[in-house]
Amino acid sequence: MLLGTAIPTAVAFAQDQPDSAPPGDIVSPPPPAFAPMTSGERFRNYLGGISDLQSVIRAAASAGIAQARDTPKEWGGGGEGYGKRVGNAYAEHAIRSTLQYGISATLREDNRYFVSGQTGVLRRTKYAIRSTLLARHDNGNQSFSFSRVSSAAGASFISREWQPRSATTAGDGAVNFGVTMSSDVGFNIFHEFWPDLRRRFRKAVLR
Repeated sequence: MLLGTAIPTAVAFAQDQPDSAPPGDIVSPPPPAFAPMTSGERFRNYLGGISDLQSVIRAAASAGIAQARDTPKEWGGGGEGYGKRVGNAYAEHAIRSTLQYGISATLREDNRYFVSGQTGVLRRTKYAIRSTLLARHDNGNQSFSFSRVSSAAGASFISREWQPRSATTAGDGAVNFGVTMSSDVGFNIFHEFWPDLRRRFRKAVLR
């Protein structure tokens, strides 16, 4: 559902841009904190993205959901089954990160999330959803993020190679891709509103 909402939002935004925009680019002011990444920064960002806390949370949460659904059923339950699912989720994340790093470096796409600086819950939520499908380039303009979307699809289908027989169909890969993109939407929304929530929490603690 989230992915279905994100795609038309991004398309509608692109259609609203001036006719003078370069083909495929969306002209929008880059965030104040935006600066093109150097090759070294891009590589460090890739390494950090494989081992950061968000990666661990993603793998643990994904494994927990799969365990609750008993998917794949061949891995069973208990600690051993959960361990297999965590390892599967983390391996898929590592593959996706590597694919995304290579493609984004080639196409000069920047998939980092920058807080919108806008006001209004609905407006900021739309921005977070839209950002899931867009990447910035060195000039600050945005266009469809081939690296993010194709790496999610690639990892979803590559991971079918080591899955048990019950989870190796193209349909299973497509479902996994949808879950991955929806997860990206959720984390973008979290990153958008977390600074506000953190400030409010600090104020509440200091009172």
